[in-house]
Amino acid sequence: MKKKIYLLTWTILIPVLAWLAYFGSHFFSGTFYSAVLSLFLIGSVLAAVYHSEIIAYRVGEPFGTLLLAFAITVIEVALIISIMLGAKGLETITLARDTVYAAVMIILTGIIGGCIIVGSVKFKVQNFTLQGVSTALITLTSISIFVLILPNYTVSHNGGEYTSLQLLFVSLISLLLYLGFTMMQTIRHRSYFISPENRSAASSDDNGDDDEDDFPDKPSNRQMSMSILFLILCLGIVVLLAKLLSGDVESIVKWAGAPKSLVGIIIAGIVLLPEGMAAFRAARNNQIQTSLNLAFGSALASIGLSIPAIAITSVITGIRMTLGIDIKSTILLGLTLFIITISLATGRTNIMQGFVLVAIFLVYLFTVIIP
Repeated sequence: MKKKIYLLTWTILIPVLAWLAYFGSHFFSGTFYSAVLSLFLIGSVLAAVYHSEIIAYRVGEPFGTLLLAFAITVIEVALIISIMLGAKGLETITLARDTVYAAVMIILTGIIGGCIIVGSVKFKVQNFTLQGVSTALITLTSISIFVLILPNYTVSHNGGEYTSLQLLFVSLISLLLYLGFTMMQTIRHRSYFISPENRSAASSDDNGDDDEDDFPDKPSNRQMSMSILFLILCLGIVVLLAKLLSGDVESIVKWAGAPKSLVGIIIAGIVLLPEGMAAFRAARNNQIQTSLNLAFGSALASIGLSIPAIAITSVITGIRMTLGIDIKSTILLGLTLFIITISLATGRTNIMQGFVLVAIFLVYLFTVIIP
């Protein structure tokens, strides 16, 4: 008998209470209230994961993962721009760079490495479609170098900054590459982003050999509409609460004596939490293809969509924006892209690949906190 998908009560209640708590911040303050807001922030992220998975299951792959990646990018862009325009204590000139670089490193080493480990512990070896992953990697490598490394070697402006014209041109190229990848993922070569097992299942469907009882019913139109509504509410309150708590984050970072680049990592961590949880859940369910789609889609959107939006804001408002990363970060990014390209070159994962990627992630975090 088929299982049914239901909207859980807490996924509706938490976002509503989070919005009420946000408006209550005009009347209440203090450490305890900040802790309450932090809990609602985490709860809203978890609710966003649940609603996004319902939507993803309804629309199917790869549209579901693409939708979640786009939603996460909206959070990232809104958060960075709001802090750049409103923050006083933070060095906003490097905030976009630190956040985007952190997002790429967290995704490629922490999330993908962790997903490989989780999947390998339970299933030993997991298969994925190589064509889609290789396409994502060459696109991500190109955009990453354009945005994070090339600014250090241009001579029109010093200090890892592009001129306004250079910034707009590189942003346009990055956006076009991302749009090209998206068209390939959703239209021209959609099969590249579907796991070999699912493609075999699709063939069985055509022959009438599948067992439909193994899959839950698709969400109804009402459930779909409710999930879209509450996903928007969840994403919106995550942005507002994260911005509201950014001052507390800055204070904690200063109190700990850590570099301000840690703020970018914290922002990226908050933004990527829904996608990371969805990717880990997919890997645990032997759907490593979905995990990789989520990870690479989010990494590409983080640069290909975020940077153009932030760049336009920077040019219009006159806020300076440094994009070039230092030599230490360049080495770690280059090592990450090299290792993940080799690791995913066979279409099969094993646990050692995950261990190496997670090791790079831990070294990255350690060298940020203790440079």
